Amino acid sequence: MIHTTPRPTAERTQYVWLLAVVAVLLAAARSGAAQSTDIRTEQISFTSAGVTLAGSLVTPPHPVAAVVIVHGSGQEKRQLELALRLARRGIATLTYDKRGVGESGGVYAGPEVGTNNVDAANLSLLAADASAASATLAARLPALRGRVGLLGASQAGWVIPLAAQKSPIVRFMVIFSGPVVSVREQLRFQFFTAGNEQFWDTHTEAEARRHLLHDSDRYQFEDTDAQVVLSMLGIPGLWLYGGRDIQAPAGISMEHLDSLRAQGKRYQYRLYPVLGHNTMFASSPEPVEDAIRWMEAFAHSDGKSTKHKQVADFKTVGK
Repeated sequence: MIHTTPRPTAERTQYVWLLAVVAVLLAAARSGAAQSTDIRTEQISFTSAGVTLAGSLVTPPHPVAAVVIVHGSGQEKRQLELALRLARRGIATLTYDKRGVGESGGVYAGPEVGTNNVDAANLSLLAADASAASATLAARLPALRGRVGLLGASQAGWVIPLAAQKSPIVRFMVIFSGPVVSVREQLRFQFFTAGNEQFWDTHTEAEARRHLLHDSDRYQFEDTDAQVVLSMLGIPGLWLYGGRDIQAPAGISMEHLDSLRAQGKRYQYRLYPVLGHNTMFASSPEPVEDAIRWMEAFAHSDGKSTKHKQVADFKTVGK
């Protein structure tokens, strides 16, 4: 006769627990895969200022809101990974190749090709592109009118408010690391920080602000002030900043947002003290997750004010 020895109770419990965890993970993976297959991605094109721009529309089965991803200052193509992340949370997304980049027509302006991409004329042109994209998105998803917004980072801090000013279709804004200052002020700040990632270890906010406000300008061009444009808008917006940003002056930008809030503007922000400029694609998932939750709150308010309906008070610092 063969005798077997039962597993000790603790070992058996651990074994059963492990099997349960594996089962849960497999179920989650199957659920995620099924959800991903339900998301539809289609190639689209639209015209803006006489050229054809190419992009992708990423649509979940039951979208609650819709956004256009607006580019930063580089030679940026469509951002499908971010679009899919948003779509998995019920946010339909139009992402397109920047003017003069990828499959889009037109001429790209930027330092890589020796041209100025921050003067008022180019920012206005990029805003027209974003406005045309939002019109295309609203036309493709008419049930979401009233819940169409713009989302972007860095230079989009000027482009998005300009586009919202051009288009009544745009009903909300989400901006990662977007300066709420003039372009000239941002450049003064960026020249002073000089790409030094340890800048904030040896400098103060007051010192940086003095240079931002009083340094001489290296270039002459027609300026754009985000604070002035934002003062003329009536839609809600969310800004997400890194406390160690050396490209966008987060401190004075948040101060300007406070001033606009005091005037009744529905603007909110959140600061992540240890993050730098790239809050949209940071190693921490927090900024994008907070942005998604804010957009979900906006959608659930039926496109009305999110001033008292967001998951948390986004006018906070530190986390």
